[in-house]
Amino acid sequence: MHSLPQSNRDLRDDIRDYWSDRAATFDNDPGHKIADGAEMAAWRKLFARHLGQANGRRLLDLASGTGEISRLCQGLGFEVTGLDWAEPMLERARAKLPGVAFLQADAERTMLPDGSMDVIVTRHLVWTLVDPVAAFAEWHRVLAPGGVLLIVDGDFVRRGWLARRIAGLLPVRPEGQMSRHRDILARVHFSQGARADEVARLLHQAGFVEPRIDTRFGAIHRAQALQFGLLRSLLRRSEHRYAISARKGVASTV
Repeated sequence: MHSLPQSNRDLRDDIRDYWSDRAATFDNDPGHKIADGAEMAAWRKLFARHLGQANGRRLLDLASGTGEISRLCQGLGFEVTGLDWAEPMLERARAKLPGVAFLQADAERTMLPDGSMDVIVTRHLVWTLVDPVAAFAEWHRVLAPGGVLLIVDGDFVRRGWLARRIAGLLPVRPEGQMSRHRDILARVHFSQGARADEVARLLHQAGFVEPRIDTRFGAIHRAQALQFGLLRSLLRRSEHRYAISARKGVASTV
């Protein structure tokens, strides 16, 4: 387990500020906004595969951003609460989904009551965690016994030769944005890439049971292909992307 340097408070601030500055154009980036139609249907199928029927269960969307995953889960029938560290992201989510409660807090320190959620979901958060062991323990605490956690993430650091070749042909973000991204990535826990087996191991360490790794993203990739174009679509297909679901045991002490 990584030891936490004294600068971690500053790192969390840097992460919050980075995503705050990206909020205004976040939905313009392919892969963040979920297009209605085939793409939304593919995402719903993935979530339903791991979460089952909603039945009005209480769901927490961690690092909810502009509310796209909250929108998806509300459409499935969950009682959704969103939580994000960046207020500009929350402003856009609240405008998009006025019927959903969006809270500002650090996903690693939610300040929510014990056992207050039946489901926790998060997309593209784990790779940015400062202390995943503490974060997973916090999420375990917030879940009710028998509750389900669903993580959607990937290793966006370690790429094979094909992915590196494709990435080299694509336009890059503005240098200022890229340098901030590289600086943050160098300091987070998964600076060498968030591999599914390591994430599953840490979930088990935090008390979760029955972790299940799912790499079946073909339907999502096919639905996104028109937005991404050929090269970006090939890059996403070549990356290590995954969903991991796990449960809080019914006999756990809350």
